[in-house]
Amino acid sequence: MSFPGDQYLQTSQNRLIHDELRFDRRSLSEEHDNHLNDLNSEQRHVYDTVMNAVHSNKGGVFFVYGYGGTGKTFVWKTLSASLRSKGEIVLNVASSGIASLLLPGGRIAHSSFAIPFNPNEESTCNIKQGSPLAELIEKSKLIIWDEAPMMHKSCFEALDKSMRDIMRFVNSSSLHLPFGGKTVVFGGDFRQILLIIPRGSRQDIVLTTINSSYIWRHCTVLRLTKNMRPQTLGSDEECAKTKQFSDWIANIGDGKIGEQNDGYATIDIPDDLLLKYCDDPITSIVESTFPSLDISICITAYFQQRAILAPTFDVVQSINEYIISINHYEGRLYLSSDTTCHSDKSFGLLHDVHTPEYLNGIKCSGVPNHELNLKVGTLVMLLRNIDHSLGLCNGTRLIVTRLENHVLEGQILSGSNAGHKVLIPRMSLTPSDPRLLFKFEIKQYHLIVQYHLIVSYAIIINKSQGQSLSHVGLFLKNLVFSHGQLYVAVSRVTNPKGFKILICDGKTNQKNSTTNVVFKEVFQNF
Repeated sequence: MSFPGDQYLQTSQNRLIHDELRFDRRSLSEEHDNHLNDLNSEQRHVYDTVMNAVHSNKGGVFFVYGYGGTGKTFVWKTLSASLRSKGEIVLNVASSGIASLLLPGGRIAHSSFAIPFNPNEESTCNIKQGSPLAELIEKSKLIIWDEAPMMHKSCFEALDKSMRDIMRFVNSSSLHLPFGGKTVVFGGDFRQILLIIPRGSRQDIVLTTINSSYIWRHCTVLRLTKNMRPQTLGSDEECAKTKQFSDWIANIGDGKIGEQNDGYATIDIPDDLLLKYCDDPITSIVESTFPSLDISICITAYFQQRAILAPTFDVVQSINEYIISINHYEGRLYLSSDTTCHSDKSFGLLHDVHTPEYLNGIKCSGVPNHELNLKVGTLVMLLRNIDHSLGLCNGTRLIVTRLENHVLEGQILSGSNAGHKVLIPRMSLTPSDPRLLFKFEIKQYHLIVQYHLIVSYAIIINKSQGQSLSHVGLFLKNLVFSHGQLYVAVSRVTNPKGFKILICDGKTNQKNSTTNVVFKEVFQNF
């Protein structure tokens, strides 16, 4: 039997197409049959709706809306296996590196479609007619884009305009069809943290979401509401507790509990989720999340599913410094060498103000501190997308296994490459934070990492989005301050047994309630 993919492989020299067709069709066919039988009624409705649009060749735009545990990724795998087993091309992308690792053959949306980093309403993707990427898009049957609410609406609009332009040479009417008449499926949860707009107002944030775009009027919303996690548990009692916990999380995300005040609510935390402490809250949250921890021993299975979350970086840093201090290995202090870029030295007198001491004190998004203290056994996280094939993306967590003068060795904790060791050489980089009035270079002076790293026993809530953990300690010394932060924090854990919340104010007074922020207007278009 001949499939469309066979003809593409024989006649095309396009490497992108070859890469998207290099799948074992027999194993995918078996995987599809197994997945299809396991779909629940909601998932099967999503599957049938999307497949009907693909087979009709009329295209369509869909948004699959469901919170964590409802099986969106399972649906993506079933759809992908169905088409790829028949030699068709499916483009699986996600808004973040961590989310893309969960997709079969997944990639990051920005790099996959050459989307500008700071798009506006006039932007288009950097895709030329007749290019390999244009040919790949033309041959694709389905595009799946996960975690769509995390991206600016201009990203989707840029792809829409580019795809209409590409497909009009195949079908002139494609110029007037969303995404050129292709079938595109978006997925995500608007309860989660939305795109961060520096100094942006609440209105600015809401207006950047995909459901504020003109694309939304072409979009059919498909819902997943059944939580599949309780089905994986043993006793009926555990299932009931997990379902109650999941319903509580969903109500936090929807802003349905607590005393409401224009999107801000005060909610009480159930007693069984509260963590009590006597003397030091940091010691208490560490011992709760990492019990019986011998920090000098690298145990991959122990670390990979545990993290402490907090809303602000200063709290996270204090927790990480405490844990490193109890590590008995000898460490190394790596210092960065910061200089202003040569192209910006025309500032004249201002250049003299930007002394190394001044640059060393700058802290901005995606940049580690000037001092980075590492020891063998230290848990770290990447801050950049480096090598997707190895699972090295922004948010990937590793354990430091070896420190040398010219290289750092780490063991990957998450994804399909968990357990693999990688070597991390030094590199230089230029931060792109728009709040900086000048550009400067950061070179890891004492030979540290090519991958930008931060210590990650504790991580800020925003960086945890997309992670799935078995043990989470939520430390609320500071209140959450943006839409979806509390929801993201409490929904990272897969089982309520592994979740504890410690709430205290600056005077370390214990509390049993906290603030939840929900911009309900973001749900209005549903």
